[in-house]
Amino acid sequence: MPDNDLTAGSLGVSQRCDKFIRRDDLTPQIRMCIALTALMAMTFGEWGTMTKLSREFMISRTFVYILASKLELAGHLIFGISAVLPRLTDCRDACRCMLALRMEGRCSIGACSAIMGRFGMRLSSVGSVSQFLAKFGSLLPNTLSTGDAGIRVLVFVSDEIFSKRTPILLTVDAVSSAILRAELADSRKAEVWANHWECLAENGHCAAYLLCDEGSGLCKARRDALADVLRQPDTYHAIAHVLGQWVRRMENAAYKAIEAEYEACGKLDSAKTDRVIDKRIDKHERARQTADEKIELHESLSLLYQCLIGELNVFDKDGELRDRGDAEKNIETALDLIEALDKTAVTKAVGKVRRTLPELLGHFDVAKEVVDKLREADVNPDALRALCLAWQWDKSAIKSKDAARTRRCKASRDSFSELAAGHLQDDEFDNVKEQVFGQLDHIVQSSALAECVNSIIRPYLNTTKNKVSQNFLNLIMFCHNHRRYKAGKRKGRTPMEMLSGKRQERDWIDLLFDIAEQKDPSFFSTSSRS
Repeated sequence: MPDNDLTAGSLGVSQRCDKFIRRDDLTPQIRMCIALTALMAMTFGEWGTMTKLSREFMISRTFVYILASKLELAGHLIFGISAVLPRLTDCRDACRCMLALRMEGRCSIGACSAIMGRFGMRLSSVGSVSQFLAKFGSLLPNTLSTGDAGIRVLVFVSDEIFSKRTPILLTVDAVSSAILRAELADSRKAEVWANHWECLAENGHCAAYLLCDEGSGLCKARRDALADVLRQPDTYHAIAHVLGQWVRRMENAAYKAIEAEYEACGKLDSAKTDRVIDKRIDKHERARQTADEKIELHESLSLLYQCLIGELNVFDKDGELRDRGDAEKNIETALDLIEALDKTAVTKAVGKVRRTLPELLGHFDVAKEVVDKLREADVNPDALRALCLAWQWDKSAIKSKDAARTRRCKASRDSFSELAAGHLQDDEFDNVKEQVFGQLDHIVQSSALAECVNSIIRPYLNTTKNKVSQNFLNLIMFCHNHRRYKAGKRKGRTPMEMLSGKRQERDWIDLLFDIAEQKDPSFFSTSSRS
């Protein structure tokens, strides 16, 4: 349609028999202005310009693109460039920027568009950013595959996170923190979870044992699909979440009773008559007795709770592996004593703990296998015991929410590390410590890692108003698995490095670009006109 500008129908004229008509009002100068405006919009990624031009001059959007293309071709012939205006960024740079802003900066799509537009970058419109992110995600799988690496036997940590009412099923490797599968599901039923783990098996990942909470769908799916796999209940949800909240409630109740006692005591001085004095003395005495009862109840429950938590440790104070049977007996005794406190609500919580007790200490069996392997590796026995305690204190430091306790745990960890170093040569301590800690990390008793991954995903869901797609989940999973940790015990490494044992030399965005070009060779070339 070189010189025929508009269909007769779009002009509203009566010449219905003519397919095209000549617009005399569109002078060459006006056409040049339209072409220049359109070409600038294409260059800087301005959204809506083509529609605006078509409505303003009552012409088709196709004709606008034709004028822009002619001007771009003329610029190339005259000036030897591919456009009249210099492009501030190419498509790769624009994609790199939007990925960094969205995935690393956790900006919303609107914020990504605004920031890119501020610096004059291409593809900065909201539609372009959304389109490209979805396109990248569509090229990625939602399940990690071992490829030619064979079968990997891992510790599965499975959990659920919600985008509004839509469940997202996650399975994470407990050691490397790599997301193995992120699935936007229709429900949390047992058959959905069974299919989730079946897909992992088909991609080369098998469970050594499984950590999960007490969700009905998870537990039933494990009995149906992973019946031969040891299940380790999350000790936090099994004990700390169930009984720990009652310790805090009892503490708050004790403080309130103490305040009531002080308040009753303060009113004694203002009494004038004998009748009022006697009445307030009785009230103060009752408040004092109530406070004493609340304090005693809290102290008893707190002591027994701390004993329960201590029984979950696999190493004693000498660094020797504890016996699972002894730990179970001690837990049973502590639960009996808690029931003896004769508080109905607390007794119900004890019943929940008892129901999980048969599987609760499965990590003791795993610990025995790990320690036996380390002993077979000819690690110095004294150094091994010290390193086991250092590892245990390190775990306590990570789990602690109290700053003072964290400092004490770290001090104990460092002390036992120094003790282990005294039993080893200077040049072998680092290697032995890495070997021992690496093996001990397979002793997992909490799904805290899944909660950690959930906390990484949640900000993305918040910036999408909880309208998440599977493509975006794929992109989150890829970014997490290939990003390099900036802090913590995994600092300087990526989850995929720890999972595969292979060094990742390139940045995750470069790896994503390789996948895009491999699956769609014209990915970036066709994007230049989007």
